Amino acid sequence: MLKHLRIFLFVLMAALGACKQHARQIAIIDFFKTPEKVAYRISPDGKYLSYLKPFKDKQNIFIQSLADGKVQMATSFTDYSVRGDYYWTYNNGIVFLQDNIASDEIKMFALDISTLKTTLIISQKKVRIAILGRDRHEPDIITVRMNQRDPANFDIYRLNIKTGELKPYLINPGNITQWYPDANGKIRLVRVSDGVDESILYRPNDDTPFKRIIANNFKTSVRPIAFTGEKNYFYALSNVNRDKSALVEINAEDGKERKVIFANDNADIQSWDYSKNTHKIELVSWDAAKPQTHYLDPDIKSIYDKLNAELKGNEVDIADRDSAENKFIVFTYTDRNPGSYYLFERSTGKLSKLGDINPDLKQEELCTMQPISYKASDGLVINGYLTLPLGAKTTNLPVVVMPHDGPFLHTGWGYNPEVQFLANRGYAVFQVNYRGSTGFGKAFHSAGFKEVGGKIQQDITDGVNWLIANKTADPNKIAIFGGGFGGFSALYGVSFHPKLYNCAIVQHGLINFFTYIKDAPPFFKPMVQMTYERVGNPETDASQLRAISPVFNTDKIRAPLLIFQGARDDRANISELNQFVRELRKQNGSDKVKYFLKPMERTTFRNQANRTEMYTEIEKFLDENMRVKQ
Repeated sequence: MLKHLRIFLFVLMAALGACKQHARQIAIIDFFKTPEKVAYRISPDGKYLSYLKPFKDKQNIFIQSLADGKVQMATSFTDYSVRGDYYWTYNNGIVFLQDNIASDEIKMFALDISTLKTTLIISQKKVRIAILGRDRHEPDIITVRMNQRDPANFDIYRLNIKTGELKPYLINPGNITQWYPDANGKIRLVRVSDGVDESILYRPNDDTPFKRIIANNFKTSVRPIAFTGEKNYFYALSNVNRDKSALVEINAEDGKERKVIFANDNADIQSWDYSKNTHKIELVSWDAAKPQTHYLDPDIKSIYDKLNAELKGNEVDIADRDSAENKFIVFTYTDRNPGSYYLFERSTGKLSKLGDINPDLKQEELCTMQPISYKASDGLVINGYLTLPLGAKTTNLPVVVMPHDGPFLHTGWGYNPEVQFLANRGYAVFQVNYRGSTGFGKAFHSAGFKEVGGKIQQDITDGVNWLIANKTADPNKIAIFGGGFGGFSALYGVSFHPKLYNCAIVQHGLINFFTYIKDAPPFFKPMVQMTYERVGNPETDASQLRAISPVFNTDKIRAPLLIFQGARDDRANISELNQFVRELRKQNGSDKVKYFLKPMERTTFRNQANRTEMYTEIEKFLDENMRVKQ
């Protein structure tokens, strides 16, 4: 009798717990506000921390002294945020970028930590700039990539951040698509490509011409990482003569693979940690259902073992380290936590919390991202993720399908504010790594070539039908929502499977493959031939591209649409999009096509007010259109 009473009480408590798990509706701003503290870095001498924090809604640099804990606001921009890809230099300064959207101007600044003085060192309109590396031996010098000379080609420059002197270092002959600086910013390896065939070139020093050492086509990849410190050997990720990318060692003199250091039979190796002091790859990582790691260095493994023990339940990554490799910035996250930062000191074993990206979110109020897999209609196994809203109900749920951008990208396990927002509002969220997605090997990736409106879309449709068949989805309440190519997939879904979806939400959507290829920015031109091979050639594949491009299929779209676009998006043809919307409204009525064009936004909305408005509109739109179909 006592045993049965215990069972009854256990079931009752579980039921009460399930009732309590019905989610409190979290404010939209709590999901999409500017991060509280993000992009932590440590100075090379290990004396200072830096991070980005909002000041009047714009991300600015803050500096914390590790000697006394004192924090100072180092910048105070109120027009545009500091970009997250900033760097410490070896002379204890910081170099950072700011994107002035109104004038299409990129500005580069140098920050002197001793005085907190900020100096403008580069200001270029309609030019793209990236910081590539820094030099221990010349601490005032950094290496930058810029298409100042020719919009279609990036050249490499050596920039003196004290004087602002900019010297050409490597002029692009027109076919270099990637540069691989060594630990001191010297470029000894480059990738060249005509869009289809690509090669790795090597030079032992700056005074020697490059020579070709490896030749492949775009289906096969060799991705250099760093030199090993032994002779002229370098580490690389390679899928030459194998399906999955493996960590290998290559001789730069002849391009021959010396050995495989680590390979995984189920997934491509995708990331790594490298020590500039020991010249060793310490670990490699890949995506399975969840992130996986293999340790190659016993010392780094002991650090991660300690961190994993103290930060149980979290994914743990070392995000930065000082030059002595004694102090480490540690980043943790889960599918229900946007992330936290810690400082770990190797010599003392001390771990100190630094800050949270979004401290207002509570993990217990968010939803678990579950890995799933199913078979497509042709038998290919497709992987993805399903996030169910809190509560006891797991069947007959309203579903939002979220195809990823790309198409040749990847959805991985982790925190996604859009997913959590939708799940908090009671929707199951379905994400799928359709064929063509990266991370699953060469054969799976190649299976998506020229299938942008074919088997890729069928994989998404098969996934939705799988959800219906296993009774997860209410077949009368399914929406589709995506950005870029995901936006195309959403429009394709409501065009060619109108009975499957109630409505579609499109962010910076691809609506015309012809103009998408023709209007590519000049610096994208080396990739155009590859796009022909992977997506389609506007001349030889014209009928196929026309058949699937949404601008030529407005007569097929009858579902309610919600469209968002930034007017300064490099890849968007705004006049064409405006005409597309006018045509849709003409045939469907303006009430069924809602369109928000933001003049001072690029691809994604950076302004917090615009983000809040967008997700408020999404919530209202789904609420209105996810009622039972008539």
